[in-house]
Amino acid sequence: MNISTDIRSIIYLKSKTADMLDQVNETRRPVVITQNGEPKAILIDLQSYQQMRNALGLLKLLSQGEDDIKKGNPL
Repeated sequence: MNISTDIRSIIYLKSKTADMLDQVNETRRPVVITQNGEPKAILIDLQSYQQMRNALGLLKLLSQGEDDIKKGNPL
């Protein structure tokens, strides 16, 4: 993450939304959105979001499988 370009205030987001969307989609780096100097949200591109959701889904399945093995449940 590049602090000078990847952390922006909500005021900046409001005034430069299209520019920020272009940046996120071109660089595929998330941008931290701050409010009153505090980080409040992350803006990410759609492809990265979908990949993250897929990865979390796989991790959930692996975790459930581990629980089944520990409990001695048959596959």
